[in-house]
Amino acid sequence: MKTYALVTGSSKGIGKAIAEQLAAQGINLILVARSQHLLLATSLAISSKYHVDVKYLIADLSDTKSPQYIFDWCTAQNYSVNILINNAGFGLCGKFDKYTSDENLNIMQVNMQAPVHLCHLFIPELAKYERSYILNVASSAAYQAVPGLSLYAASKAFILNFSRGLRQDLKSTNISVSCLSPGATDTEFIIRANVGERGKKSADLLNMTPEQVARIAVSGMFNNKTEIVAGWINKLSVFFSWLLPKIIVEKIAMKLYR
Repeated sequence: MKTYALVTGSSKGIGKAIAEQLAAQGINLILVARSQHLLLATSLAISSKYHVDVKYLIADLSDTKSPQYIFDWCTAQNYSVNILINNAGFGLCGKFDKYTSDENLNIMQVNMQAPVHLCHLFIPELAKYERSYILNVASSAAYQAVPGLSLYAASKAFILNFSRGLRQDLKSTNISVSCLSPGATDTEFIIRANVGERGKKSADLLNMTPEQVARIAVSGMFNNKTEIVAGWINKLSVFFSWLLPKIIVEKIAMKLYR
């Protein structure tokens, strides 16, 4: 039976790079993103380069109906999913009250509610196969509060803890759950988040490429790792977030994002 890896937020950045890593291993793909133009181009490029079956679906995960729509579409097309990659996510930089309630709720919908909904819908499907995988994408920001990215960091902390709990819930099954926490990566996140010049300069010093993050992510997922922190600088950052008093870590983060 032909199986697929479903990857959200896969038209560019880390999601696209993860899709390419999977395709390089001969894994068929279902790519999900908002931009039809980018998603079509990505699908054609991956299919042509790696000679795998690539399907794509336009869906905006800020719409609460999108997870059910994605699942129903896969079911109707008889596409069997044994790998679920919840990569879609975004943040907005600045004080919490700078943005409208709708903007803040959109962050929560995309970063938290959509991955939870997709996991709940696809777990019965994933349970059908000898070995299945869920990879939820959090962030190195998940390990501390980040003034200036308060809601984004909190949403990623939720994903990290949800993933750890879900992993234990599914421990006796065939489904492996991992959580990826990348740090600064050379993607459009900085632009979409409205990060200021100081934040951009800091990110440039620490940036990894999406391809570097994707290699670490896919390897960690297939090796059944619980938490996958991409890069030694980010591992060091996570360690100091645990070691140092929270107020110090928060002040350092505040200087970067304000």
